[in-house]
Amino acid sequence: MDVGVFIPIGNNGWIASSTSPQYKPSFDLNRTIVEKAERYGLDFALSMIKLHGYGGPTEYWDYNLESFTLMAGLAAVTQRIKLFASVAVLTLPPAMVARMAVTIDSIAPGRFGVNIVSGWQKAEYDQMGLWPGDEYFGYRYDYSSEFVAVMRELWEKGVSNFEGRHFTMNDCRLLPHPRGPISVVSAGQSDRGMAFVADYCDYNFVATMGDNNPKAIAPTIERLKQATAGADRKIGALVLLAVIADETDEAAEAKLKLYNEGADLEALSWMAAQSGMDVKATKESTAALLGQARQTARASYLHTFCGSYAKVAGYLDEIAEIDGVAGIMLTFDDFIVGMEQFGRCIQPLMKSRAHVLQAAA
Repeated sequence: MDVGVFIPIGNNGWIASSTSPQYKPSFDLNRTIVEKAERYGLDFALSMIKLHGYGGPTEYWDYNLESFTLMAGLAAVTQRIKLFASVAVLTLPPAMVARMAVTIDSIAPGRFGVNIVSGWQKAEYDQMGLWPGDEYFGYRYDYSSEFVAVMRELWEKGVSNFEGRHFTMNDCRLLPHPRGPISVVSAGQSDRGMAFVADYCDYNFVATMGDNNPKAIAPTIERLKQATAGADRKIGALVLLAVIADETDEAAEAKLKLYNEGADLEALSWMAAQSGMDVKATKESTAALLGQARQTARASYLHTFCGSYAKVAGYLDEIAEIDGVAGIMLTFDDFIVGMEQFGRCIQPLMKSRAHVLQAAA
């Protein structure tokens, strides 16, 4: 099972709380995290794209870097780890994103991939006059399908004459070819989102709500397996998780309790309101999952593994045993401390990562 880190391109990472570690995103912060990840044998790092934060007293995600620019910088200072940048498809033409990807591939051959963000938060795009109208909720995966089809054609052939509903290429050229395969990821969890993954992606990163229940993700993985059964390539799930760990269960649980007590309910409410704008979103969709955060008043709105190093290692090994899981993507309350905890205290206890320790020995 691969292990990656979902780096904090936005302020305060994935915990919306006034009592959790407070920090702003920077290249130096993310460089430190990714260099630690590479040193400890992690397989990949992925950065999101977020263009409008959720506000509240913590100004949650009001501070954000740009994903491709950040990953280009990280590509130049790393040697082995794979890097995924995210693109909000409404903001850039696919031919330009294809060229940006080839450029980063030239910095880090065979180590770059693209995460497709079809766009569920209206405010991100409406602020720039880029929102096509609320009908976009209904065709966003059709739009993303054409977007990726253009990119793949350019990467593979160097030329595209694609004609679709949303994009038309007229002898569009792209050289040089990428020196390594450029993987494509998407987070779609609705039936339509998973159909898009089956047609165009190599990985689907998936998430659930809850705490300390490794098997909770199994039904989603089973849905993905069924949705991608007819694909002409292997498609794996990357499971998104938050880790809050310490030497003892009590110490870790005290941190989570503190964070929940400081939950930024204003920011979580704004997030829930945005996610609720797609009135036809299914209960499995990413937007629907985010909408649950305000209802539960959980500062850490991702599925959280909280406990001692040994307990968290056991939970992660249970995830690895689920057929269809290609990897996990980790977030931490404090990313620098968390990377050290994972590398020094958690990973050495994981049976599923024994090969990493053997390679380092």
